[in-house]
Amino acid sequence: RTRQLNGTCTSSVDMELFLHYSLIPSLFIILILSFLQRREYRRQRDDTSYLLGNRFGIIMPLDFVGTFSNRWSYGIAFGATANKVMFLFSEGYQPLQIPHWAQAFELLIGGLEVGLSHFPFFACLSSEFQLPHCGMLLLQFVGKYETLVFYWPSLLCLAFLLGRFLYMFVKALRVHLGWELQVEEKPVLEAHQAEHVKQLLRTPQEKKSWFQTRIYEWDPCFQFPSRMIGTIVLAFICLYLFIVIEFCMFVYVRDELDMFENKLESYINSMNHSGILTPGILQVKQLISVTEVWVATILPASLTCVSYLFHILVCYRKHIKRLWAGDKHFLPLKFHNPASSESVVAIARYSGWQIAYILWGYLIIHVVQSLCGMAIMYGLVLPIVHKQGLEMLRGLGIGILTISIVVGLMILQMWIATSFFLQPKLGAADKQKPLALNNRKAFHNFSYFLFFYNVLLGLGACLSRLLISCFLGMWLIARIDRTIMQSGYEGADMGFSAWIGMLYVDHYHTNPVLVSFCHILITDHRERKLQQTTKYWCLNQSAGPRVSARSRTRWLLLQTLIKNPRLVMLRKSKLGHSSQESQILMTCSES
Repeated sequence: RTRQLNGTCTSSVDMELFLHYSLIPSLFIILILSFLQRREYRRQRDDTSYLLGNRFGIIMPLDFVGTFSNRWSYGIAFGATANKVMFLFSEGYQPLQIPHWAQAFELLIGGLEVGLSHFPFFACLSSEFQLPHCGMLLLQFVGKYETLVFYWPSLLCLAFLLGRFLYMFVKALRVHLGWELQVEEKPVLEAHQAEHVKQLLRTPQEKKSWFQTRIYEWDPCFQFPSRMIGTIVLAFICLYLFIVIEFCMFVYVRDELDMFENKLESYINSMNHSGILTPGILQVKQLISVTEVWVATILPASLTCVSYLFHILVCYRKHIKRLWAGDKHFLPLKFHNPASSESVVAIARYSGWQIAYILWGYLIIHVVQSLCGMAIMYGLVLPIVHKQGLEMLRGLGIGILTISIVVGLMILQMWIATSFFLQPKLGAADKQKPLALNNRKAFHNFSYFLFFYNVLLGLGACLSRLLISCFLGMWLIARIDRTIMQSGYEGADMGFSAWIGMLYVDHYHTNPVLVSFCHILITDHRERKLQQTTKYWCLNQSAGPRVSARSRTRWLLLQTLIKNPRLVMLRKSKLGHSSQESQILMTCSES
């Protein structure tokens, strides 16, 4: 924890003990909300639960699929849990003394405890009973006296939630006193979903600008769900806290290295720079000075992960829109029809995995960038400092020349193949020559003599393939929206599988066209039910004689047959009544 890394920062609050005691007000608030929540379906009367009536319903903290209202409030509520999440991430939570092989159960208990302690935040935001019980969340704010640098994001989120709950309380109080109207029931079809369907029925708009095509295009008909907003907000705060912890650890290690360097300096001075270990000690001191690169690479590594978070939102919108349009070509073939159970589990995993991938991705990217910085220091900077710049330039020139010759020979092979071993273009508008060999004998000799050279060249190509794969894999490890596995092995990437499953759940439950269709059916059903109720009410309130439904049907049938006499011939004959009906109808029509 932070207070253990920085000796100047002291605290009188044990975070693990505070986490345990915070469950008391949380459980009390959950019981109140559950009591106010009414169940839609009662059990049978023979059950003893009928004594409770329809009280103590199930509280839903957040709709992980179709919530588009209060998105930023939910996101900031997730941000308020950042300190506890980092507390679990550092494995500082150890309530039980259990073996190492059972640590997964300990982390599961810790996750459930953190979720239960922050459950009232989300429950009060989603509950329809926005009354003074939300103010009891202030009990959970007591005891925040840790380092301001480490805790200000969560404190800011808590302050926002406090203001939000006060606003909800004042608004609910005005509704209770009759000063404002009650908010209508949440609609099935959101406004942005309706606008998206309308946009599909319109003609395409004018050509997009370069910024809209290459950078970003704002879409007013699209909104990110609350789950994505909460994930990104919590990822930002956790990334900030992770960087702060990392920097504190670096300061602590740097202080220890400075003390060690002073001891080495005193040893060299005592030996008058003539000891046997002096060259090795100088190399160690030089290595300690080079480690300052770690601080210099914090900014590029953090900016890389921040850009990944924004890019994930862009990819989510792009991928979900393609699924709405029925386009699955951007997905691997095995992910075109994922299992339903895997998709349901994936949407529960995604948010937590995305945050963990970002934190691990930052650490790996930071280590890789630091190693690259140290290589630059040892390869370019230190030789110049030690007045070995000419030797460094000579070696650098030889390396660049060697690589240039290898690349030049590869380009020469391409030029020879294009110029001499391919037949001319079939048409002037063709962009390249057809794949048809020309000068076959010369081509076979060309392939034979270059066979032995390409064996040696393949060794370098194999090493470059390995290095590029490792570099891209480490650089893109935080990108859960795309797999780093080769084609055919995408199923082994559990993060990418969670991303695809989450996309399919959102696609099946928030597709604007499907939701619009359901909205039309529900609205039409309600209107028909309302018309039927109104009609029956009018019939019951009328003072005239009551007319049976059978008589009304026969009267309508008579009117239809009078206007369409030919329909009589198509009716089923019953005891010769059809001929009599036709005569009566002909008489009525003539009159």
